Amino acid sequence: MKLIRFTSVDALRDEIFKNSLEQFILVQLDDKKITFDSNFLHRMEEVSADSDASITYCCFREKDGDKVIPHPVIDYQFGSVRDDFDFGSVVLLNAADVLAASENFAPEESEAPDGGWYALRLRMSIGKTVAALPEYLYTVEKVDFRKSGEKQHDYVNPRNSYYQAHMERVFTDYLNEIDGLVPLSPIHPDLTEGSFPVTASVIIPVKNRVATIGDAVKSALSQTPEFSFNVIVVDNASSDGTRELLESIQDPRFILVKAEEDEMLGIGGCWNKAILSPYCGRFAVQLDSDDMYPNGNVLSKIVDKFQEDRCAMVIGSYTMTDFNLNPIPPGVIDHREWTSMNGANNALRINGFGAPRAFFTPILRNILFPNVSYGEDYAVALRISREYAIGRIYEPIYCCRRWHGNSDADLSIEKVNAHNEYKDFIRSVELIARIRANVENDNYAES
Repeated sequence: MKLIRFTSVDALRDEIFKNSLEQFILVQLDDKKITFDSNFLHRMEEVSADSDASITYCCFREKDGDKVIPHPVIDYQFGSVRDDFDFGSVVLLNAADVLAASENFAPEESEAPDGGWYALRLRMSIGKTVAALPEYLYTVEKVDFRKSGEKQHDYVNPRNSYYQAHMERVFTDYLNEIDGLVPLSPIHPDLTEGSFPVTASVIIPVKNRVATIGDAVKSALSQTPEFSFNVIVVDNASSDGTRELLESIQDPRFILVKAEEDEMLGIGGCWNKAILSPYCGRFAVQLDSDDMYPNGNVLSKIVDKFQEDRCAMVIGSYTMTDFNLNPIPPGVIDHREWTSMNGANNALRINGFGAPRAFFTPILRNILFPNVSYGEDYAVALRISREYAIGRIYEPIYCCRRWHGNSDADLSIEKVNAHNEYKDFIRSVELIARIRANVENDNYAES
C-alpha cells in the first residue's frame, strides 16, 4: 500500500479516486522519518476491518540518538476534539469514509493551514469508530525536544493566531452539526444572593511548597480593595515545613484550613473544603501556591468585573515569569481568542480558560470541583460556561512562576497522556450534556 503524505483534503480525495479499488488509505501526517515494523500494515488493516473503524492509529517509538523511547497513544473519546490530539505520524483511513466526510467541503477548508485535516477527522468521527492500537508498530526520529511545560502554551502563542482562528471556525461548524453549541444568551446571576462574611476570599490550596507559599500569601494579604476580604489556605497534609510556616502567620484576614492525609484530597478537594467553609466570601478567587499577584489591585479589578458583567466567573490574564518574577517566554497569556459570542464553544477545543480564575460562590457551591489535581478547574469552568456569563480581564493580573518545582514543568509522555485523557473525558461529559440540553430545549419549544 502506498504511503501518502497528507497535504490537503482535495489531494487526498484525488489519491483515493486514483486507487478506487482500495478499501483503506495509509496517510502520513508529518515529515518524520518512519521505519515500519514488518507486521504494521497487516495489524492496522485487520483491526480497522474488524472494528469497522473510520480512523485507525497506533502506539509508536521515538528514536533519540541511540535511545529508542516508547510513545504510547491514548484512546479517542467523543470529547477528543482538541486540534492537537496525538495520532502519531501515521493513520489508516477508510477510503469511503474520507469521501463521505469530505463530500461537501468548502474550498477554503482544503486550503486551511492544516490542509483540512482537523475538519476531516472531526467529521469522520461522527457516528464512527476511531480505533487506537495499544501496540508499537513503527519508529520515528524524535524532533521536538522541548519539555512539557514549554509546549503547553503553543495554542495561545500570537504567532499561531491565524491557525487558531481557523481551527475555531472548523470546530464551531462541527458543534453546529452535532447540536452541541451553547445558547447565545447566557444567564447573568443575581450577585446579591446569599450572605457572606466577606466580599472576596483568595483560595490557595497547598501541599509541600515551603519555598513559595510565603510569597503567595504575602501577595494575597497585600491586596488593598475597599471591600472586606480574607485569604483561605488549605494545607493538604504538607510534610516539608509548609504547615509550620503557615501556622506562624499572624493576620486576622488569614485563615488556615488543615486537611489531613486520610482525607485523600486532590487540588479540587481542597477547593471544595475552602468554598464550603463558613469563611468563604461572596467571590472565591484563585491563587496557586507558587504564584503571586503583581500588585494590590487584583481583587478590586476582579470584583469590578463581576459587577460590570454580572457574570458567574471572571478569568484574568497572566505573565509567565521565572522564580524571581522576571518575564520569560511566551510572556503574557491573555486568551484573546475568547469572544463573548463563541468563547464557551471554543473552550471545548483548547486546553484551558486562563488564570487567575474567580467564581461567584453560590454557583460554585452547587457545582463543586472534581477531587483531582489536574483539570479540576477546567471541568468547573466548562460547566459554568454551559449556562452562565463569563467575564474576561485581558491585562495581566497574575504572575505564573516557572521553576523546577512546578508540577507540570517536565512530564513524561505517560503523564501527559494521563492529563490529556482526563481532559478528553471532561470534554466528553460536557459535550454530551450540552447536546442533551439542546435536544430538551428543542423538544420543549416544539411542545
